[in-house]
Amino acid sequence: MSLIQNSCGGSLPGIVASDVDSRLESILLRASEDAAQRRGCSVPELAQLVQIERPKREGQGDRASGVAMRIAKALSASPRELAEEIVASVSEQGHGHSPSCAIAKVEVAGPGFINFFLSDKWRENVVAEVLAKRESYGASDRGAGRRVQVEFVSANPTGPLHIGHGRGAAVGDVLANLLAFTGWNVEREYYINDAGLQMEILGKSVQARYLELLGQPAAFPENGYKGEYIVDLARAAKEGGQVPQQGDSLPWFKRYAADSILGGIKDDLARFGVKFDVWFPESELYKRGLVAEAMQQLKDGGHAYEADGALWFKTSDFIGASDEDDESKKDRVLIRANGVPTYFASDIAYHRDKYERGFDRVIDIWGADHHGYVPRMRAAVESIGRSRQDFDVILIQLVSLLRDGVQVAMSTRAGEFVTLRDVLDEVGTDATRYFFLTRRADSQLEFDLELAKREGSDNPVYYIQYAHARICSVMREAAERGVRAAASAEVFADRDARALLDSVSAFPAEIDGASKDLAPHVLTAYALSLAGRFHAFYNTNRILGEAPSMEAGRLALVEAVKVVLSNCLRLLGVTAPEKM
Repeated sequence: MSLIQNSCGGSLPGIVASDVDSRLESILLRASEDAAQRRGCSVPELAQLVQIERPKREGQGDRASGVAMRIAKALSASPRELAEEIVASVSEQGHGHSPSCAIAKVEVAGPGFINFFLSDKWRENVVAEVLAKRESYGASDRGAGRRVQVEFVSANPTGPLHIGHGRGAAVGDVLANLLAFTGWNVEREYYINDAGLQMEILGKSVQARYLELLGQPAAFPENGYKGEYIVDLARAAKEGGQVPQQGDSLPWFKRYAADSILGGIKDDLARFGVKFDVWFPESELYKRGLVAEAMQQLKDGGHAYEADGALWFKTSDFIGASDEDDESKKDRVLIRANGVPTYFASDIAYHRDKYERGFDRVIDIWGADHHGYVPRMRAAVESIGRSRQDFDVILIQLVSLLRDGVQVAMSTRAGEFVTLRDVLDEVGTDATRYFFLTRRADSQLEFDLELAKREGSDNPVYYIQYAHARICSVMREAAERGVRAAASAEVFADRDARALLDSVSAFPAEIDGASKDLAPHVLTAYALSLAGRFHAFYNTNRILGEAPSMEAGRLALVEAVKVVLSNCLRLLGVTAPEKM
Protein backbone atom coordinates (compact mmCIF):
# COMPACT_ATOMS: atom_id res chain seq x y z
CA MET A 1 0.00 0.00 0.00
CA SER A 2 1.28 3.46 -0.79
CA LEU A 3 0.01 6.97 -0.29
CA ILE A 4 0.86 9.75 -2.71
CA GLN A 5 0.99 13.19 -1.08
CA ASN A 6 2.48 15.64 -3.53
CA SER A 7 -0.25 18.20 -4.01
CA CYS A 8 1.52 21.01 -2.17
CA GLY A 9 2.91 23.48 -4.65
CA GLY A 10 4.20 26.24 -2.41
CA SER A 11 6.47 26.63 0.57
CA LEU A 12 5.91 24.87 3.86
CA PRO A 13 3.72 27.22 5.91
CA GLY A 14 4.16 26.90 9.65
CA ILE A 15 6.95 24.31 9.47
CA VAL A 16 10.70 24.53 9.56
CA ALA A 17 11.77 22.45 6.58
CA SER A 18 14.66 20.72 8.32
CA ASP A 19 12.39 19.86 11.28
CA VAL A 20 10.57 17.23 9.24
CA ASP A 21 11.76 14.30 11.40
CA SER A 22 10.06 15.53 14.56
CA ARG A 23 6.89 16.33 12.62
CA LEU A 24 6.83 12.86 11.09
CA GLU A 25 7.28 11.37 14.56
CA SER A 26 4.34 13.45 15.77
CA ILE A 27 2.14 12.18 12.92
CA LEU A 28 3.19 8.56 13.56
CA LEU A 29 2.57 8.91 17.28
CA ARG A 30 -0.98 10.13 16.71
CA ALA A 31 -1.66 7.36 14.20
CA SER A 32 -0.28 4.73 16.59
CA GLU A 33 -2.37 6.09 19.46
CA ASP A 34 -5.46 5.89 17.26
CA ALA A 35 -4.67 2.26 16.40
CA ALA A 36 -4.28 1.42 20.10
CA GLN A 37 -7.54 3.17 21.07
CA ARG A 38 -9.49 1.29 18.41
CA ARG A 39 -8.39 -1.92 20.11
CA GLY A 40 -8.99 -0.65 23.62
CA CYS A 41 -5.28 -0.98 24.40
CA SER A 42 -2.54 1.24 25.72
CA VAL A 43 1.17 0.97 25.02
CA PRO A 44 3.47 2.13 27.84
CA GLU A 45 6.03 4.73 26.72
CA LEU A 46 4.63 4.75 23.19
CA ALA A 47 6.37 8.04 22.40
CA GLN A 48 9.78 6.36 22.92
CA LEU A 49 8.82 3.57 20.49
CA VAL A 50 7.91 5.96 17.68
CA GLN A 51 11.29 6.68 16.11
CA ILE A 52 12.21 8.06 12.72
CA GLU A 53 15.37 6.65 11.15
CA ARG A 54 17.38 7.36 8.02
CA PRO A 55 17.62 4.14 5.99
CA LYS A 56 21.09 3.14 4.87
CA ARG A 57 19.99 1.49 1.63
CA GLU A 58 18.62 3.27 -1.41
CA GLY A 59 15.00 2.45 -2.21
CA GLN A 60 13.99 2.16 1.43
CA GLY A 61 12.74 5.72 1.60
CA ASP A 62 14.24 8.90 2.98
CA ARG A 63 12.89 8.18 6.46
CA ALA A 64 11.59 4.97 7.98
CA SER A 65 9.99 3.68 11.16
CA GLY A 66 9.57 0.23 12.68
CA VAL A 67 6.91 1.35 15.16
CA ALA A 68 4.33 -1.14 13.87
CA MET A 69 6.67 -4.05 14.63
CA ARG A 70 7.49 -2.63 18.07
CA ILE A 71 3.88 -2.32 19.23
CA ALA A 72 2.14 -5.11 17.28
CA LYS A 73 2.42 -7.65 20.11
CA ALA A 74 0.94 -5.25 22.67
CA LEU A 75 -2.00 -4.64 20.31
CA SER A 76 -2.38 -8.35 19.37
CA ALA A 77 -2.05 -7.36 15.72
CA SER A 78 -0.07 -8.44 12.67
CA PRO A 79 2.84 -6.01 12.23
CA ARG A 80 2.21 -5.72 8.49
CA GLU A 81 -1.52 -5.10 8.87
CA LEU A 82 -0.89 -2.63 11.69
CA ALA A 83 1.59 -0.76 9.49
CA GLU A 84 -1.02 -0.54 6.72
CA GLU A 85 -3.50 0.83 9.25
CA ILE A 86 -1.04 3.43 10.51
CA VAL A 87 -0.26 4.53 6.96
CA ALA A 88 -3.97 5.00 6.28
CA SER A 89 -4.23 7.15 9.39
CA VAL A 90 -1.19 9.17 8.30
CA SER A 91 -3.02 9.81 5.02
CA GLU A 92 -6.03 11.18 6.85
CA GLN A 93 -3.85 13.40 9.03
CA GLY A 94 -1.80 14.61 6.11
CA HIS A 95 -4.57 16.30 4.10
CA GLY A 96 -4.51 20.04 4.71
CA HIS A 97 -1.47 19.92 6.97
CA SER A 98 1.94 21.32 6.11
CA PRO A 99 3.85 18.06 6.77
CA SER A 100 2.07 16.55 3.76
CA CYS A 101 4.00 19.00 1.58
CA ALA A 102 7.17 17.20 2.61
CA ILE A 103 5.85 13.71 1.88
CA ALA A 104 5.85 12.44 -1.68
CA LYS A 105 4.96 8.84 -0.80
CA VAL A 106 4.48 6.54 2.17
CA GLU A 107 4.63 2.79 1.82
CA VAL A 108 4.74 -0.38 3.88
CA ALA A 109 7.67 -2.70 3.24
CA GLY A 110 8.76 -6.12 4.44
CA PRO A 111 7.28 -7.35 7.71
CA GLY A 112 5.93 -3.91 8.65
CA PHE A 113 8.42 -1.11 8.02
CA ILE A 114 6.87 2.27 7.19
CA ASN A 115 8.94 4.12 4.60
CA PHE A 116 8.55 7.83 3.87
CA PHE A 117 9.73 9.33 0.59
CA LEU A 118 10.24 13.08 0.88
CA SER A 119 9.29 15.45 -1.90
CA ASP A 120 11.71 17.44 -4.00
CA LYS A 121 9.67 20.50 -3.05
CA TRP A 122 10.62 19.87 0.56
CA ARG A 123 14.26 19.63 -0.48
CA GLU A 124 13.98 22.96 -2.24
CA ASN A 125 12.53 24.45 0.94
CA VAL A 126 15.46 23.16 3.02
CA VAL A 127 17.89 24.96 0.71
CA ALA A 128 15.83 28.13 0.98
CA GLU A 129 15.76 27.81 4.78
CA VAL A 130 19.55 27.43 5.02
CA LEU A 131 20.16 30.45 2.79
CA ALA A 132 17.69 32.49 4.83
CA LYS A 133 19.10 31.57 8.25
CA ARG A 134 22.80 31.34 7.33
CA GLU A 135 24.90 31.68 10.52
CA SER A 136 21.93 30.70 12.70
CA TYR A 137 21.06 27.54 10.74
CA GLY A 138 21.29 24.66 13.19
CA ALA A 139 20.98 26.87 16.27
CA SER A 140 18.26 26.17 18.83
CA ASP A 141 16.89 27.22 22.20
CA ARG A 142 17.51 23.90 23.96
CA GLY A 143 19.28 25.63 26.84
CA ALA A 144 16.54 28.28 27.16
CA GLY A 145 19.09 30.79 28.44
CA ARG A 146 20.04 28.73 31.48
CA ARG A 147 23.52 29.36 32.87
CA VAL A 148 26.12 26.63 32.46
CA GLN A 149 29.76 26.69 33.47
CA VAL A 150 32.29 24.59 31.57
CA GLU A 151 35.49 24.19 33.57
CA PHE A 152 38.29 22.62 31.56
CA VAL A 153 42.06 22.24 31.20
CA SER A 154 42.72 23.51 34.78
CA ALA A 155 46.25 22.09 34.59
CA ASN A 156 48.46 22.73 37.60
CA PRO A 157 50.84 25.63 36.83
CA THR A 158 53.81 23.34 37.43
CA GLY A 159 54.73 22.75 33.79
CA PRO A 160 53.72 23.48 30.19
CA LEU A 161 50.57 21.99 28.70
CA HIS A 162 51.04 18.50 27.26
CA ILE A 163 48.96 16.93 24.50
CA GLY A 164 46.51 15.44 26.99
CA HIS A 165 45.74 18.95 28.21
CA GLY A 166 45.42 20.00 24.58
CA ARG A 167 42.77 17.39 23.92
CA GLY A 168 40.86 18.56 26.98
CA ALA A 169 41.15 22.15 25.77
CA ALA A 170 39.69 21.26 22.37
CA VAL A 171 36.85 19.23 23.87
CA GLY A 172 35.97 21.92 26.42
CA ASP A 173 36.12 24.80 23.97
CA VAL A 174 34.01 23.11 21.29
CA LEU A 175 31.53 21.86 23.87
CA ALA A 176 31.13 25.43 25.12
CA ASN A 177 30.58 26.58 21.52
CA LEU A 178 27.94 23.89 21.04
CA LEU A 179 26.09 24.77 24.22
CA ALA A 180 26.07 28.47 23.36
CA PHE A 181 24.78 27.64 19.85
CA THR A 182 21.92 25.68 21.40
CA GLY A 183 20.67 28.34 23.74
CA TRP A 184 22.77 27.99 26.89
CA ASN A 185 24.36 30.98 28.62
CA VAL A 186 27.91 29.63 28.78
CA GLU A 187 30.87 30.65 30.91
CA ARG A 188 34.32 29.09 30.45
CA GLU A 189 36.50 28.73 33.54
CA TYR A 190 40.06 27.62 34.32
CA TYR A 191 40.74 26.53 37.93
CA ILE A 192 44.30 27.43 38.92
CA ASN A 193 45.73 24.99 41.46
CA ASP A 194 48.05 27.55 43.04
CA ALA A 195 47.87 26.27 46.62
CA GLY A 196 49.24 23.20 48.29
CA LEU A 197 52.31 21.00 48.27
CA GLN A 198 52.93 20.94 44.51
CA MET A 199 53.62 24.69 44.47
CA GLU A 200 56.13 24.25 47.29
CA ILE A 201 57.90 21.53 45.30
CA LEU A 202 57.87 23.67 42.15
CA GLY A 203 59.50 26.59 43.96
CA LYS A 204 62.15 24.35 45.50
CA SER A 205 62.88 22.75 42.10
CA VAL A 206 63.54 26.09 40.39
CA GLN A 207 65.44 27.39 43.39
CA ALA A 208 67.75 24.35 43.36
CA ARG A 209 68.49 24.73 39.62
CA TYR A 210 69.15 28.43 40.14
CA LEU A 211 71.69 27.73 42.88
CA GLU A 212 73.35 25.12 40.64
CA LEU A 213 73.75 27.77 37.92
CA LEU A 214 75.47 29.95 40.51
CA GLY A 215 77.80 27.10 41.36
CA GLN A 216 76.40 26.79 44.86
CA PRO A 217 75.49 23.51 46.56
CA ALA A 218 71.78 22.74 46.29
CA ALA A 219 69.70 19.77 47.37
CA PHE A 220 67.22 19.03 44.60
CA PRO A 221 63.86 17.83 46.02
CA GLU A 222 63.47 14.07 45.87
CA ASN A 223 60.11 14.42 44.10
CA GLY A 224 60.98 17.68 42.32
CA TYR A 225 60.11 18.68 38.75
CA LYS A 226 62.92 17.61 36.44
CA GLY A 227 62.02 18.89 32.99
CA GLU A 228 64.27 21.14 30.97
CA TYR A 229 61.73 23.91 31.45
CA ILE A 230 62.77 24.09 35.13
CA VAL A 231 66.34 24.86 34.05
CA ASP A 232 65.02 27.47 31.60
CA LEU A 233 63.09 29.16 34.42
CA ALA A 234 66.17 29.14 36.65
CA ARG A 235 68.31 30.61 33.87
CA ALA A 236 65.78 33.38 33.21
CA ALA A 237 65.69 34.15 36.94
CA LYS A 238 69.48 34.42 36.99
CA GLU A 239 69.55 36.68 33.93
CA GLY A 240 66.73 38.83 35.30
CA GLY A 241 68.63 39.61 38.47
CA GLN A 242 65.52 39.99 40.61
CA VAL A 243 66.05 37.06 42.98
CA PRO A 244 66.17 38.26 46.63
CA GLN A 245 69.73 38.03 47.91
CA GLN A 246 68.80 38.31 51.56
CA GLY A 247 66.55 36.03 53.59
CA ASP A 248 64.55 33.06 52.35
CA SER A 249 64.12 33.23 48.56
CA LEU A 250 61.71 30.26 48.35
CA PRO A 251 58.48 32.36 48.45
CA TRP A 252 59.83 34.42 45.57
CA PHE A 253 60.68 31.30 43.52
CA LYS A 254 57.23 29.81 44.16
CA ARG A 255 55.49 32.94 42.91
CA TYR A 256 57.91 33.49 40.03
CA ALA A 257 57.71 29.91 38.75
CA ALA A 258 53.92 29.70 39.02
CA ASP A 259 53.38 33.06 37.31
CA SER A 260 55.86 32.25 34.52
CA ILE A 261 54.36 28.84 33.81
CA LEU A 262 50.79 30.16 33.93
CA GLY A 263 51.79 32.90 31.50
CA GLY A 264 53.09 30.24 29.11
CA ILE A 265 49.87 28.25 29.50
CA LYS A 266 47.79 31.32 28.66
CA ASP A 267 49.93 32.00 25.60
CA ASP A 268 49.55 28.40 24.36
CA LEU A 269 45.80 28.41 24.87
CA ALA A 270 45.40 31.75 23.10
CA ARG A 271 47.35 30.36 20.15
CA PHE A 272 45.10 27.29 20.25
CA GLY A 273 42.03 29.51 19.97
CA VAL A 274 40.85 28.88 23.54
CA LYS A 275 39.72 31.79 25.69
CA PHE A 276 38.46 31.68 29.26
CA ASP A 277 36.00 34.05 30.89
CA VAL A 278 37.31 33.34 34.38
CA TRP A 279 40.69 32.23 35.78
CA PHE A 280 39.82 31.11 39.32
CA PRO A 281 42.77 30.59 41.72
CA GLU A 282 42.45 27.90 44.39
CA SER A 283 44.10 30.26 46.86
CA GLU A 284 41.03 32.49 46.60
CA LEU A 285 38.99 29.79 48.36
CA TYR A 286 41.17 30.17 51.46
CA LYS A 287 41.44 33.95 51.31
CA ARG A 288 37.64 34.24 51.34
CA GLY A 289 37.10 31.53 53.94
CA LEU A 290 35.05 29.44 51.51
CA VAL A 291 36.57 26.10 52.57
CA ALA A 292 35.65 26.69 56.22
CA GLU A 293 32.13 27.75 55.18
CA ALA A 294 31.64 24.62 53.09
CA MET A 295 32.86 22.35 55.88
CA GLN A 296 30.49 24.01 58.32
CA GLN A 297 27.58 23.47 55.92
CA LEU A 298 28.41 19.76 55.69
CA LYS A 299 28.57 19.48 59.48
CA ASP A 300 25.32 21.37 59.91
CA GLY A 301 23.66 19.07 57.38
CA GLY A 302 24.93 15.95 59.11
CA HIS A 303 27.09 14.96 56.16
CA ALA A 304 30.45 15.31 57.94
CA TYR A 305 31.71 13.89 61.23
CA GLU A 306 34.87 13.93 63.31
CA ALA A 307 36.91 10.79 64.00
CA ASP A 308 40.56 10.20 64.86
CA GLY A 309 41.06 13.95 65.05
CA ALA A 310 40.02 14.46 61.40
CA LEU A 311 36.84 15.62 59.66
CA TRP A 312 35.26 13.00 57.38
CA PHE A 313 32.68 13.15 54.59
CA LYS A 314 29.80 10.65 54.91
CA THR A 315 30.02 9.29 51.37
CA SER A 316 27.57 6.49 52.13
CA ASP A 317 24.78 9.04 52.58
CA PHE A 318 24.75 9.57 48.82
CA ILE A 319 26.26 6.49 47.15
CA GLY A 320 23.91 3.50 47.36
CA ALA A 321 24.67 -0.21 47.54
CA SER A 322 24.37 -0.75 43.79
CA ASP A 323 25.44 2.71 42.74
CA GLU A 324 29.22 2.43 42.63
CA ASP A 325 32.04 0.09 43.54
CA ASP A 326 33.20 -0.47 47.12
CA GLU A 327 36.11 1.97 46.79
CA SER A 328 33.71 4.77 45.86
CA LYS A 329 31.56 4.19 48.96
CA LYS A 330 34.31 4.84 51.48
CA ASP A 331 34.03 7.88 53.72
CA ARG A 332 36.71 10.43 52.84
CA VAL A 333 38.85 12.78 54.90
CA LEU A 334 38.06 16.46 54.49
CA ILE A 335 40.32 18.02 57.11
CA ARG A 336 43.35 16.03 58.24
CA ALA A 337 44.20 15.55 61.91
CA ASN A 338 46.90 18.21 61.53
CA GLY A 339 44.25 20.71 60.41
CA VAL A 340 45.28 20.77 56.73
CA PRO A 341 42.37 20.51 54.24
CA THR A 342 42.46 17.80 51.58
CA TYR A 343 41.96 18.50 47.88
CA PHE A 344 38.47 17.04 48.31
CA ALA A 345 37.59 19.74 50.84
CA SER A 346 38.73 22.55 48.55
CA ASP A 347 36.94 20.96 45.58
CA ILE A 348 33.68 20.87 47.54
CA ALA A 349 34.13 24.52 48.47
CA TYR A 350 34.94 25.37 44.85
CA HIS A 351 31.82 23.66 43.48
CA ARG A 352 29.67 25.17 46.20
CA ASP A 353 30.92 28.58 45.06
CA LYS A 354 30.09 27.74 41.44
CA TYR A 355 26.44 27.16 42.26
CA GLU A 356 26.32 30.21 44.50
CA ARG A 357 27.47 32.24 41.51
CA GLY A 358 24.17 31.29 39.87
CA PHE A 359 25.02 28.45 37.53
CA ASP A 360 22.16 26.06 36.78
CA ARG A 361 24.56 23.41 35.54
CA VAL A 362 28.24 22.69 35.99
CA ILE A 363 30.34 20.63 33.57
CA ASP A 364 33.87 19.56 34.54
CA ILE A 365 36.37 18.11 32.07
CA TRP A 366 38.97 15.91 33.76
CA GLY A 367 41.71 13.49 32.81
CA ALA A 368 40.69 9.82 32.68
CA ASP A 369 42.86 9.12 35.75
CA HIS A 370 40.20 10.95 37.82
CA HIS A 371 37.57 8.32 37.06
CA GLY A 372 37.32 7.18 40.67
CA TYR A 373 36.84 10.78 41.81
CA VAL A 374 33.60 11.25 39.86
CA PRO A 375 31.16 9.47 42.24
CA ARG A 376 32.78 11.24 45.18
CA MET A 377 32.19 14.65 43.63
CA ARG A 378 28.63 13.73 42.63
CA ALA A 379 28.00 12.86 46.26
CA ALA A 380 29.55 16.15 47.34
CA VAL A 381 27.35 18.11 44.94
CA GLU A 382 24.28 16.42 46.41
CA SER A 383 25.51 17.15 49.93
CA ILE A 384 25.40 20.90 49.26
CA GLY A 385 21.82 20.68 48.05
CA ARG A 386 22.14 20.28 44.28
CA SER A 387 20.73 17.59 42.03
CA ARG A 388 22.98 15.07 40.27
CA GLN A 389 21.52 16.38 37.02
CA ASP A 390 23.17 19.73 37.73
CA PHE A 391 26.67 18.22 37.51
CA ASP A 392 28.40 16.48 34.62
CA VAL A 393 31.93 15.19 34.18
CA ILE A 394 33.61 14.41 30.86
CA LEU A 395 36.74 12.27 31.11
CA ILE A 396 39.56 12.78 28.60
CA GLN A 397 41.44 9.66 27.59
CA LEU A 398 45.09 9.45 26.59
CA VAL A 399 46.54 10.57 23.27
CA SER A 400 49.13 8.50 21.40
CA LEU A 401 51.24 10.30 18.81
CA LEU A 402 52.03 8.50 15.56
CA ARG A 403 54.21 9.38 12.63
CA ASP A 404 53.03 7.63 9.47
CA GLY A 405 51.41 4.97 11.65
CA VAL A 406 54.45 4.39 13.90
CA GLN A 407 54.13 5.43 17.55
CA VAL A 408 56.26 8.38 18.65
CA ALA A 409 58.12 8.11 21.96
CA MET A 410 56.38 10.40 24.42
CA SER A 411 59.40 10.87 26.69
CA THR A 412 63.07 11.20 25.80
CA ARG A 413 64.42 11.70 29.30
CA ALA A 414 63.06 12.08 32.80
CA GLY A 415 60.58 14.91 33.19
CA GLU A 416 60.14 15.61 29.48
CA PHE A 417 57.01 15.06 27.40
CA VAL A 418 55.41 16.17 24.15
CA THR A 419 53.82 19.55 24.74
CA LEU A 420 50.81 21.12 23.07
CA ARG A 421 53.18 23.77 21.75
CA ASP A 422 55.28 21.07 20.05
CA VAL A 423 52.24 19.77 18.15
CA LEU A 424 51.01 23.25 17.22
CA ASP A 425 54.46 24.09 15.87
CA GLU A 426 54.43 21.01 13.66
CA VAL A 427 50.85 20.70 12.36
CA GLY A 428 49.09 23.99 13.19
CA THR A 429 45.98 24.87 15.14
CA ASP A 430 43.32 23.66 12.68
CA ALA A 431 44.61 20.12 12.36
CA THR A 432 45.40 19.84 16.06
CA ARG A 433 41.90 20.90 17.12
CA TYR A 434 40.23 18.64 14.55
CA PHE A 435 42.28 15.53 15.27
CA PHE A 436 41.78 15.90 19.03
CA LEU A 437 38.02 15.70 18.36
CA THR A 438 37.89 12.73 16.01
CA ARG A 439 36.88 10.29 18.73
CA ARG A 440 34.77 10.32 21.85
CA ALA A 441 36.55 12.06 24.71
CA ASP A 442 36.53 8.88 26.81
CA SER A 443 38.15 6.81 24.02
CA GLN A 444 41.89 6.65 23.52
CA LEU A 445 43.07 8.66 20.52
CA GLU A 446 45.82 8.08 17.98
CA PHE A 447 47.08 11.31 16.40
CA ASP A 448 49.17 10.83 13.25
CA LEU A 449 51.37 13.90 12.80
CA GLU A 450 52.31 13.20 9.19
CA LEU A 451 48.68 12.61 8.20
CA ALA A 452 47.68 15.89 9.84
CA LYS A 453 50.19 17.77 7.66
CA ARG A 454 49.37 16.01 4.40
CA GLU A 455 47.64 17.96 1.62
CA GLY A 456 45.41 15.25 0.22
CA SER A 457 42.03 13.60 0.54
CA ASP A 458 43.31 11.17 3.19
CA ASN A 459 43.75 14.12 5.58
CA PRO A 460 40.21 14.86 6.82
CA VAL A 461 40.99 18.48 7.70
CA TYR A 462 42.34 19.21 4.23
CA TYR A 463 39.44 17.30 2.63
CA ILE A 464 36.82 19.36 4.52
CA GLN A 465 38.53 22.72 4.06
CA TYR A 466 39.04 21.97 0.36
CA ALA A 467 35.29 21.41 -0.01
CA HIS A 468 34.64 24.87 1.43
CA ALA A 469 37.31 26.50 -0.74
CA ARG A 470 35.97 24.70 -3.82
CA ILE A 471 32.49 26.11 -3.25
CA CYS A 472 33.93 29.60 -2.74
CA SER A 473 35.69 29.28 -6.09
CA VAL A 474 32.42 28.30 -7.79
CA MET A 475 30.62 31.22 -6.18
CA ARG A 476 33.31 33.68 -7.30
CA GLU A 477 32.98 32.45 -10.87
CA ALA A 478 29.19 32.62 -10.65
CA ALA A 479 29.41 36.22 -9.48
CA GLU A 480 31.67 37.07 -12.42
CA ARG A 481 29.12 35.52 -14.80
CA GLY A 482 26.21 37.26 -13.10
CA VAL A 483 24.58 33.96 -12.04
CA ARG A 484 22.41 34.15 -8.92
CA ALA A 485 21.46 31.23 -6.73
CA ALA A 486 17.80 30.22 -6.46
CA ALA A 487 16.57 27.03 -4.81
CA SER A 488 14.95 24.67 -7.29
CA ALA A 489 13.26 21.28 -6.91
CA GLU A 490 14.46 20.06 -10.33
CA VAL A 491 18.02 19.72 -9.00
CA PHE A 492 16.98 16.74 -6.91
CA ALA A 493 16.25 14.38 -9.77
CA ASP A 494 19.93 13.50 -9.26
CA ARG A 495 20.83 10.92 -6.60
CA ASP A 496 24.01 12.71 -5.45
CA ALA A 497 22.07 15.95 -5.06
CA ARG A 498 19.49 14.18 -2.88
CA ALA A 499 22.23 12.61 -0.76
CA LEU A 500 23.94 15.99 -0.36
CA LEU A 501 20.71 17.68 0.70
CA ASP A 502 20.04 14.88 3.17
CA SER A 503 23.33 15.75 4.92
CA VAL A 504 22.51 19.46 4.91
CA SER A 505 19.07 18.84 6.43
CA ALA A 506 20.60 16.63 9.15
CA PHE A 507 22.72 19.44 10.60
CA PRO A 508 20.20 20.78 13.16
CA ALA A 509 19.53 17.28 14.50
CA GLU A 510 23.26 16.52 14.69
CA ILE A 511 23.86 19.74 16.60
CA ASP A 512 20.97 19.09 18.97
CA GLY A 513 22.14 15.55 19.69
CA ALA A 514 25.74 16.63 20.23
CA SER A 515 24.61 19.32 22.66
CA LYS A 516 22.27 17.00 24.56
CA ASP A 517 24.87 14.23 24.82
CA LEU A 518 27.85 16.56 25.45
CA ALA A 519 29.53 14.97 22.43
CA PRO A 520 31.54 17.51 20.40
CA HIS A 521 33.25 14.72 18.44
CA VAL A 522 29.99 14.36 16.48
CA LEU A 523 30.87 17.54 14.59
CA THR A 524 34.09 16.19 13.07
CA ALA A 525 32.32 13.10 11.74
CA TYR A 526 29.47 15.20 10.38
CA ALA A 527 31.77 17.69 8.62
CA LEU A 528 33.71 14.86 6.98
CA SER A 529 30.51 13.17 5.78
CA LEU A 530 29.11 16.41 4.37
CA ALA A 531 32.38 17.19 2.59
CA GLY A 532 32.42 13.68 1.11
CA ARG A 533 28.91 14.05 -0.27
CA PHE A 534 29.75 17.46 -1.69
CA HIS A 535 32.82 16.15 -3.51
CA ALA A 536 30.73 13.26 -4.92
CA PHE A 537 28.08 15.72 -6.16
CA TYR A 538 30.69 18.08 -7.60
CA ASN A 539 32.33 15.25 -9.54
CA THR A 540 29.06 14.18 -11.20
CA ASN A 541 27.18 17.46 -11.62
CA ARG A 542 28.27 20.51 -13.55
CA ILE A 543 27.15 23.57 -11.62
CA LEU A 544 27.75 26.48 -14.00
CA GLY A 545 26.96 26.42 -17.69
CA GLU A 546 23.67 24.51 -17.38
CA ALA A 547 20.14 25.70 -18.21
CA PRO A 548 19.39 28.81 -16.12
CA SER A 549 16.99 27.18 -13.61
CA MET A 550 19.26 24.14 -13.10
CA GLU A 551 22.35 26.36 -12.84
CA ALA A 552 20.69 28.59 -10.23
CA GLY A 553 19.37 25.56 -8.31
CA ARG A 554 22.71 23.76 -8.15
CA LEU A 555 24.44 26.99 -7.14
CA ALA A 556 21.91 27.41 -4.32
CA LEU A 557 22.49 23.85 -3.15
CA VAL A 558 26.27 24.22 -2.95
CA GLU A 559 25.92 27.63 -1.31
CA ALA A 560 23.77 25.92 1.35
CA VAL A 561 26.56 23.38 1.81
CA LYS A 562 29.03 26.24 2.25
CA VAL A 563 26.83 27.78 4.94
CA VAL A 564 26.61 24.52 6.86
CA LEU A 565 30.30 23.70 6.51
CA SER A 566 31.18 27.18 7.69
CA ASN A 567 28.86 26.88 10.70
CA CYS A 568 30.28 23.48 11.61
CA LEU A 569 33.91 24.57 11.26
CA ARG A 570 33.21 27.71 13.29
CA LEU A 571 31.90 25.57 16.15
CA LEU A 572 35.00 23.38 15.86
CA GLY A 573 37.25 26.44 15.94
CA VAL A 574 38.71 25.42 12.57
CA THR A 575 39.14 27.98 9.78
CA ALA A 576 37.02 27.81 6.63
CA PRO A 577 39.40 28.98 3.87
CA GLU A 578 38.07 30.57 0.69
CA LYS A 579 41.17 29.62 -1.30
CA MET A 580 43.59 26.69 -1.07
